[in-house]
Amino acid sequence: MIQLSQSAIKEFTNGLAGSVILPEDPQYDEVRQIWNAMIDRRPSMIARCTSPADVVHSLNFMRQHDLPFSIRGGGHNIAGNAVCDDGLMIDLSLMKRVNIDQGLHRGYVEPGCTLADFDAAAQAYGLATPLGINSTTGVAGLTLGGGFGWLSRKYGMTIDNLLGMDVITADGRQLHASESENADLFWGLRGGGGNFGIVTSFEYQLHPVGPDVLCGLIVFPFDQAKPVITQFAHFTETMPDELNVWMVTRKAPPLPFLPEEVHGKEIVALAICYTGDPAEGEKHIEPLRGFGTAYGEHIGVQPYTDWQQAFDPLLTPGARNYWKSHNFATLDEEPIDLIIEYAGALPSPQCEIFIGTIGGQASRVQPEAMAYSSRDASYVLNVHARWETAAEDARCIAWARDFFTRSQPFASGGAYVNFLTGDETDRIAFAYGANYKRLVELKKKYDPENLFRINQNISPA
Repeated sequence: MIQLSQSAIKEFTNGLAGSVILPEDPQYDEVRQIWNAMIDRRPSMIARCTSPADVVHSLNFMRQHDLPFSIRGGGHNIAGNAVCDDGLMIDLSLMKRVNIDQGLHRGYVEPGCTLADFDAAAQAYGLATPLGINSTTGVAGLTLGGGFGWLSRKYGMTIDNLLGMDVITADGRQLHASESENADLFWGLRGGGGNFGIVTSFEYQLHPVGPDVLCGLIVFPFDQAKPVITQFAHFTETMPDELNVWMVTRKAPPLPFLPEEVHGKEIVALAICYTGDPAEGEKHIEPLRGFGTAYGEHIGVQPYTDWQQAFDPLLTPGARNYWKSHNFATLDEEPIDLIIEYAGALPSPQCEIFIGTIGGQASRVQPEAMAYSSRDASYVLNVHARWETAAEDARCIAWARDFFTRSQPFASGGAYVNFLTGDETDRIAFAYGANYKRLVELKKKYDPENLFRINQNISPA
């Protein structure tokens, strides 16, 4: 543990409008905890910032005392980069203001906000922007890595709807990044993760959505997995942009619309969201019901904010999580067979394999337009290992890694950096493809000493 003098700590605390949490403080363990229980790091100090000035003060203190540091937004990142050992954790989770400009369809969001915070504020005006699918996810980390969800086929990636950012760079400058100001920095922040600075405000383009949407689940028996997933792959190639359908295979949770005897059995579920007129949406989703003989379905019109929280009970904090993911341009027979093989051998009841469908508007942006380059990724497959005890670590991680290795020959290029775990630093350059060289040059310009390195790091070297 790095030793700091009491006078240095006092000086830092006095200059911070927020609070400083030390290891001896009663709330220390609660504040340092993040979503993935595999991450158990102990920072020397936690700076709970409430303003950009607090962030600048924290960075200055870090440089003065040569401390390692991490940046926490929502704390939902699988790799656990929000927390460092023996250093300063810059905690932005108290910076949660959201301002909506109804006339301009703009949203101004601070970095501590979760998807639930942003969605609730925007949906008060019947507006939204593409985000993820778990409402406890932090907006900042999701955005900086790219961001996609139910609305991405219609309106693109989260970063495609980003209009500007206020960012504090490694030298303590407060800059605005947009197409017209510091455009190179704006390019890099849209997918480049936390490599170029700390964003203290995001400006998004909003779109009319809801407030009610047609959405829900159709759940099929696992012994129908091959025809269901094969038809899913074909169907998603031609569906309209207003419709998104994802696939997940796992053991059935105790959903109220499923017979009790199905609970705990392996299933294949199609998750559906249609953002246009519900009556029109019903026509588009009708073919899905013919993919097999379903155990049950729960599809109807409900608030978009409710659908954004529908999967929260399966993703609560406190469990141990490990992910491996691939991008796919198409889903052919070989990867489908592998999905079925590994979904038939789940190492714990909470493990799952899901396919997030993108394409649509997200695929119409040129790969060099911003740091995120995987515009040919029609599908992002995530092998989500999730379990409760450290004794299960080896078995669950091995299952995920083995599937990843065997399915790799069928994947397309690139990777979604938000799904990379802490042991996948060898995939960072691969994730950015042809954009990586430009990102390295940008890193040399804005962070030549690599201060921002507890992340999926782009080294200036």
